[in-house]
Amino acid sequence: MLIFILILIYSSVFTKIVAEEIPIIVIAPSKKAQSLSTVGTSITILDEDFFENTNEFFLGDVLSSNNTSSNFFQNGGHGTSSAVQLRGLPKRYSTVYIDGVKMSDPSSVSNDFEFNHILTSQISRVEILKGNQSSVYGSGAIGGTINIFTKDPKEGFHKNFAYNTGSFGTQNLSGSISGADKKNSYYLGLERFHTNGISQMMHNTEKDRYRNNSIVGKYNYNFTDKLKFQSNLRFTDTYLQYDKEVDTATATHDEEVDAIESSYNMSMNYDFNKKFSNKFTLANTYIKRIYGATVTSGNPKKDNYYGDRYLLSYTGNYNFNLDNSIVFGIEREEDQMGYNKDLSGRENKHNYVTSNFFDLQSRLTNNIFFTFGSRFDEHSIAGNEDSHRSTVAYLFDDKTLKIKSSYGTGYRYPSLYEMFFVYASNSKSLGSVKAENSKSFDIGFEKFFSSKNLNLEANYFNLKYDDVLEGWETGTSSGLAYTTQNMPGTVKSQGLEVISKWVVNDFLNLGLNYTYSSTYDGAEQDDPNKNVSYYNAQMVRVPRNIINIKTNFKLPNYENIDFTLNTKWSDRARDYGNGNRTFNDERTDDYLVNDLQIKSKLWNSYDVFLNVTNLLDEKYETTRDYSQLGRSFNVGIKKKY
Repeated sequence: MLIFILILIYSSVFTKIVAEEIPIIVIAPSKKAQSLSTVGTSITILDEDFFENTNEFFLGDVLSSNNTSSNFFQNGGHGTSSAVQLRGLPKRYSTVYIDGVKMSDPSSVSNDFEFNHILTSQISRVEILKGNQSSVYGSGAIGGTINIFTKDPKEGFHKNFAYNTGSFGTQNLSGSISGADKKNSYYLGLERFHTNGISQMMHNTEKDRYRNNSIVGKYNYNFTDKLKFQSNLRFTDTYLQYDKEVDTATATHDEEVDAIESSYNMSMNYDFNKKFSNKFTLANTYIKRIYGATVTSGNPKKDNYYGDRYLLSYTGNYNFNLDNSIVFGIEREEDQMGYNKDLSGRENKHNYVTSNFFDLQSRLTNNIFFTFGSRFDEHSIAGNEDSHRSTVAYLFDDKTLKIKSSYGTGYRYPSLYEMFFVYASNSKSLGSVKAENSKSFDIGFEKFFSSKNLNLEANYFNLKYDDVLEGWETGTSSGLAYTTQNMPGTVKSQGLEVISKWVVNDFLNLGLNYTYSSTYDGAEQDDPNKNVSYYNAQMVRVPRNIINIKTNFKLPNYENIDFTLNTKWSDRARDYGNGNRTFNDERTDDYLVNDLQIKSKLWNSYDVFLNVTNLLDEKYETTRDYSQLGRSFNVGIKKKY
């Protein structure tokens, strides 16, 4: 019915008007700069202007209300565990990169990444690719890839300052300096965030404190016009108090976690000539997490997790002519994990992957843009995998309509935790685990109605994956109670995403995003030993319907004041009960949340913000039993020099 309505709208409003193509450049789809109009993949872009005009503290909150085919959930307030799910799949099926560095945690259960520590003040751009991206980004990119870019240095000397204060004792202070000349360029940004917090659990009333100290740095040097050095560094030190028990009678409320999250990237870029460019990169990701109750003389034990990743890569880009080019490369990635249970002795495990990939781009005719790419991985333990992806985009002559489609295969290798700490592939008595494999298809269109200043986009997606890595077994021959295995059954997700942006006039802009997701958890439903309590077949924490409405307006005669109202409605979602009570199926209720931001220019120099989060004080949860912020306020100021 929704597709039929869209066709009617398109048929009734369409007028063939020649429009100039907007030169929007993207990098993420194939690791090289290209025009968005030629991309056959579904992609969401949040640019530098967007981040300059937002007063949100954390990137996860931004993605929650400004993206389709994604769901953001969080286990409590600021700093608590949070994640983004793309196209109805768990978080482990989306890879995350910051300035080209893969940020998934080698020490996590499924080698995924959480968004709880990414503050927005140092971010300049986010590109979100949806659908299978394994041919370019490798293991884990089944649902998509999120590429985050921090701010770049600009010519001259620049200073930025921002300060926020708000509810729950929240304070955020950030600043940066940057500069560039013909040879050197640099950027250094510092940020400190602190909040007294709210209770993580719905049933408790104490506050859970959170602290975040972050540094972002970049330095580039041009040896010659052809040879350039680039580097970047990100370091975050955090502390969080949290609760893990629902039962208020037994909860001690003194659990805490100290964490460090860092990454760096150094590369040499050599342009052999105008057609052939080369890039050599060394990158590292390091994540440390220390969990446990507050250390006292009677309780000194804590769980320690250490994740370390090193990447050495070469990427080449050869332009045959203006219409044909190829990106190709080779990578060596090594993951290391250290696990120290209750300080009883650290156990270290590691593996490595060697990869070869290419992505061919071709303009077949004046209107048809085609890509085809493949990747071949050799895993030191879990074996060899390959993936392939093709995309096509047809851009009509008037540049106002594009039809696009993509098809790809993907995979996810088992994590170090799944292989070594839950008794899987390293134990012959339990058999070995292998990679999960997926197929993904989408088709859609993008249309600009120039007479109405209206952009409309709609996409249908369909994906599935097999050999799912999960499961619980008891009474095995070795006496182990918990194992990871490739489960029978197929996980499926299909749906529709609709994106619209309408510039009504000089005072009013409207945006509407809608996502419909139909999912099937075959790993549970098709398991011969299925837990009978898992009566619902949907994927966990994936609402069937999500609507985001963004209303931006200015008052006539008060154009200096800018109002933005973000409205989000989320359908009910399936979830598991908290582990301290039961793991049976439960539901989170649907919810409607409104966030208001007011921005004003003061003395033509300062941007002043007022944010009211959860304007109507909705009581809701995105994860069963975990609190979300009630009505809260923050006031901020930004200044550029």
